[in-house]
Amino acid sequence: MNNVWYADYITAVVVHVNGNNGCKIFGAVNRERDYDQQSNKPRMRLMTEVYKIADLYLTLSKVVAHDIEVHLDINPNELHNSSIVVNEAMGYIKGMCGVIPLVKPRAFAASYAADRFKSLTEYQRQMVA
Repeated sequence: MNNVWYADYITAVVVHVNGNNGCKIFGAVNRERDYDQQSNKPRMRLMTEVYKIADLYLTLSKVVAHDIEVHLDINPNELHNSSIVVNEAMGYIKGMCGVIPLVKPRAFAASYAADRFKSLTEYQRQMVA
């Protein structure tokens, strides 16, 4: 009926200096209206996230001289809802960015860094309120 959903889109950048000293996480959380008709069929939400990631990649690739990996928060396992867009998402990133993205379980930034960034941001929001 008049159900309105909102999605938190998290874009995170993980910067590695070298393989021994950990990393730094930078990112943003944007809450936007979700136009999927059903919350359990997240095609538009997932692809909107992919579009945002492609845009971030294209912006970073102009100023970063090193290799950039793209990690998508998509699980190709059919037991997960995100599997419905795996081919479309990977094709979009490959076509727009010229790189083959990593998906779960190989996409550690999507699995850990984005979730960690969101939890830190939520904590900071609670501290301000």
